[in-house]
Amino acid sequence: MSGIYLHIPFCKKACNYCNFHFSTNQQKMEDLVYALTMEIKLQKHYLSDTVETIYFGGGTPSLLKSADISLLLNTIHQYFKVSNDAEITLEANPDDIDPHIVREWKNLGINRLSVGIQSFQESDLQWMGRAHNALQARDCIQQAQEAGITNLSIDLIYGGPTLPHENWKLNLKTAIDLGVPHLSCYALTVEPKTALALKINRRELPEIDTQHQAEQFEMLQSITGEAGYEQYEISNFALPGKRSKHNSSYWSGAHYLGLGPSAHSYNGKSRQWNISNNSLYIQSIKKGEIPFEIEELTTAQQINEYIMTALRTVEGISAERLNIIGQKEIFVPLVAEAQKFIQQGLMECSNEHLRITPAGKFMADGIAAELFRD
Repeated sequence: MSGIYLHIPFCKKACNYCNFHFSTNQQKMEDLVYALTMEIKLQKHYLSDTVETIYFGGGTPSLLKSADISLLLNTIHQYFKVSNDAEITLEANPDDIDPHIVREWKNLGINRLSVGIQSFQESDLQWMGRAHNALQARDCIQQAQEAGITNLSIDLIYGGPTLPHENWKLNLKTAIDLGVPHLSCYALTVEPKTALALKINRRELPEIDTQHQAEQFEMLQSITGEAGYEQYEISNFALPGKRSKHNSSYWSGAHYLGLGPSAHSYNGKSRQWNISNNSLYIQSIKKGEIPFEIEELTTAQQINEYIMTALRTVEGISAERLNIIGQKEIFVPLVAEAQKFIQQGLMECSNEHLRITPAGKFMADGIAAELFRD
């Protein structure tokens, strides 16, 4: 399987923690859509497999006009073989959702929404600089469900200074009670050059409390587990049959094509990424040129990428897959190196799979880094 990601780099306002590529100036929206259709055509040979997932990310894709979404989907179908039951996801903000627009999206082929809720608490939303309020956060979920899109995912952020444990429990309970089948939950991180980083550096806001975050991560695992959600990836929790097919393809090493400014593509041997500048991207595409950089991956890099992504998933590292990438027996020596983590109860090995245990999941990236190959 393979997937297509479209980056829509526009937002109504900037959140203080976000370091994704976006602009609050939407004047180039139509030019961007046209450039995306041109890039689809220019990249028509990048993927050879059937496209099983299409993902509109951003930025805020729910700012697109329905006609633009239709144009982009039709162009993809024109130049790629798309599965009849492809998962087609649109990221949306709560303040862009109403029953009428959801029905339009569904009629266009959108069958999954990923909603940037972040919190159901007014204090959190104001602190983050979100454009929606707590009432919209709740109402948009019910509106989407009533309009016919029930395959929903929501983003939630934990570990921030305005979120005590009791409110974090309330956020999770609200999502569960509303019947949201998929949760993507992220610890608040301080990214360089963001407004949040600047305020912390100026001592206008306190440093992030990692112990506070670890405690809320444990609460997240416990509460979702009791409600029947599977933690199939470090930050992702799903009811049975509701995993994100698109994101799962990233973690399994499937090939994908990224379209738009800053979007990344991967074909198994190399990784490439488009320029993170809307104007230069549009100008280059109009000339028939894709403004990207490319990195050819060594065998060691391919192995390390697999270790990093696989250890974030419930399946873990597969001996068969690892040995195929390395073209020799690698799994056995890797397990030997992992013994210190296994003895600490942070990892386990069974059925030729090496996995992170629940106790080790908050440290998964650090564990993976210690297992990287030279």
